[in-house]
Amino acid sequence: MNPALLLARVLRDPGAIGGLDASDWNALWAVARAEQLAGTLAHRIAGLPMPHAAARLVEDAIASAEQGRTAALWEAEMARRALAGIEAPVVLLKGTAYAAAGLSPSTGRVIGDLDILVPRDAIEDVEAALLAAGWEWVKPDPYDDAYYRRWMHELPPLIHRDRDKMIDVHHTILPLTARIRPDAAALLADSMALENGLRILAPQDMLCHAAAHLFADGDLAGGMRNLWDIHCLLGEFGFEGLAARAAQHGLGAAMAQAVRQSVRLYGTDAPAEWQGWDALDPLFHRRLTARDTWGRSTRKAVQLGFYLRSHALRMPPTMLARHLWTKWRKGHRPA
Repeated sequence: MNPALLLARVLRDPGAIGGLDASDWNALWAVARAEQLAGTLAHRIAGLPMPHAAARLVEDAIASAEQGRTAALWEAEMARRALAGIEAPVVLLKGTAYAAAGLSPSTGRVIGDLDILVPRDAIEDVEAALLAAGWEWVKPDPYDDAYYRRWMHELPPLIHRDRDKMIDVHHTILPLTARIRPDAAALLADSMALENGLRILAPQDMLCHAAAHLFADGDLAGGMRNLWDIHCLLGEFGFEGLAARAAQHGLGAAMAQAVRQSVRLYGTDAPAEWQGWDALDPLFHRRLTARDTWGRSTRKAVQLGFYLRSHALRMPPTMLARHLWTKWRKGHRPA
């Protein structure tokens, strides 16, 4: 069995570990680590009969995920304090939002950078407050700085000089050059307050953002984890109002693709109108499951195709050619 499909099978049905041999266990953990799903896998299979070595890995992965969760929530608190004087909503996104709200995708989830959404007209005040509180620029290159500020949906990334933690400050959820223009004002207006004053997106907007990040913007790298987020959120929030909200953001196709792939990979319980399988779905599935038994990326041609697709979705052809030429001259190569 394809090792990525093995991981998906065990996440769907943890009892499936009962039939694994040593090579299966090695492949399972290799892919789980590569897809940043080790903590999620560990929580899913904890307490089931398994080899002693696997049980040790489960214990370590759960402890590591909990440490990461604590660090992520502390970083959110540090950002809240730094931005306390800003008269604007500060909305947590992605993994930190799931953890802060106690949502099901946060169980065992690896949380990377802190992502926040703020109004575009507050972006300069937010930037100044973060710089004053110890965050510094990651991208000193003038081209990258200008590119982010003019065309992207976020500031250039910042990292805290003491805690070595990154923050991405968004003012919308897709690049300004993208063909799809989500309703950033609606995302902010319908966001929900947490007890500490920070906010999270409304349930259907969380799903739209996850789908946008995976299918309307990125190259599907790390797609199994992001699709697991979607699977969990659908199980928690359901489908009511989702089609209309996705259409409002211009994300109807991306949301439909996300649901179909989630059904295929994780067995998500979806209404009949959300199911099916179109002509390009097998190609997306091949990209999502492109791992070998060591967790290494495979299907390089497919990977390259999705890398180019991600840029084509972000900007018009002339701008794309100029941008890729500039990055190539600077020594950038796709991973």
